[in-house]
Amino acid sequence: MTDATPLPFDLPSVQRKKLTVDFAGGSQSSDGGLLLLRQAERKLGVCGRLADAMPDRRNASRIRHDVFEMVMARVAAIACGHEDAIDLDRLRHDPLMKVTVGRCPITGAPLASQSTVSRLENAPSKMEAVRLTAALVDQAGTTVKPGKQEILDIDDTFCAAHGGQQLAFWNAHHDERGFASMHIYHVASGTPVVAILRPARTPKGTEVRTVIKHVTKRLRRPWPNTRIVWRGDSHYGRVEAMDWAEDNDTDYIFGLAGNAALDAVVAEAADNLRFHHAMSSKAKLRTFASFLYQAGSWKRPRKVVARLECSLQPVAGETGMRQEVDIRYVVTSLKGSGQHLYENVYCRRGQMENLIKLHKAQLASDRMSCHSATANQVRLILHTAAFWLMHGVRAAIPQANPLAKCEFATIRERLIKIGARVIEHIARIRVQLPTSCPEGALFRSVALNFMPSGP
Repeated sequence: MTDATPLPFDLPSVQRKKLTVDFAGGSQSSDGGLLLLRQAERKLGVCGRLADAMPDRRNASRIRHDVFEMVMARVAAIACGHEDAIDLDRLRHDPLMKVTVGRCPITGAPLASQSTVSRLENAPSKMEAVRLTAALVDQAGTTVKPGKQEILDIDDTFCAAHGGQQLAFWNAHHDERGFASMHIYHVASGTPVVAILRPARTPKGTEVRTVIKHVTKRLRRPWPNTRIVWRGDSHYGRVEAMDWAEDNDTDYIFGLAGNAALDAVVAEAADNLRFHHAMSSKAKLRTFASFLYQAGSWKRPRKVVARLECSLQPVAGETGMRQEVDIRYVVTSLKGSGQHLYENVYCRRGQMENLIKLHKAQLASDRMSCHSATANQVRLILHTAAFWLMHGVRAAIPQANPLAKCEFATIRERLIKIGARVIEHIARIRVQLPTSCPEGALFRSVALNFMPSGP
């Protein structure tokens, strides 16, 4: 049999000592943190839940890779930074990737190739993709321990299309075709609730109502005694969504686009703010006003909070400054003062931008290059599952450690991308991490935190 192992070679010496490189280091993996992702999956069960919801129409006698193995391998690869299915052609022989899906590292058969995984992504029908999306909501509902009131953030993010994808839509703001994937997150835990592929356009009121209705009803099964609060910008402050929320014992706080009628209501407060700002030495002054307002399309008046901020702004084309009042509006069903609702409730939705960045930029959830919209939705679901695993690893880090609040890219660099030697014996699998591993103690702590407590 031909030996394909490259021959040893020499490099320039170090301190007069000869430097030789060979390929006799045994079976190794560059992703030692796959062990942590495996432990996170054993605790969370997100890949198992998705595998149970995925169809499998294959002939049972010809199956070499079950659905869970393919889902787990794909999701773990995404978490490790291998976001394309073609990366699995290389990773299918990785010893720790085999361990992650439940196979022996050396004697176990290779994992599924890119073509098999691509067929998996394209296998679900539209209704089956809906069931997979619902499984994500169930994951959040059964994993998160709710309180009396839980806030859900809803927003969308632009993802450029990579060709002739279905649902791709021209977006004038971004000056290209793409999608505006809708993301929903649980605020207290920072976990994803669901991600939905949609065209790159502003959502209609009926679309927002449909999403809010189905997610709320799905979450109420495991959260029967929890009051749900929806929070979003003015794109989601639609009358259809507010009507449904008020009729179904749900609260909301949405941004509200300003108009002449609203400006007239707060005109006196704006004049008073200008006067006090002129008399003050502060660069900015802020005040709040809350009142009942009923737009022409609303069936009932609703509470509106106005945030007014006065400051000096440069005059275009001139050297002077002039006094300007910036006004922002929020419509809500919540009780409380205007300042509290705006600063302590509504403005904290800015954290969602960081969560979307983790999802999109650090887990590459914008890599939706399949032609079929259904297949791209499945991809988005798999990337969301990778978010769950990375979030699970971060949650297992002791709170006193600086990495407890770090981004996923940092976790990948410090805890996932660790070289590991894998040795398989008859009755034991031994994984040897580098003696010089900088985060060795933390790696051990995180791994043991996933183990069940008790005797």
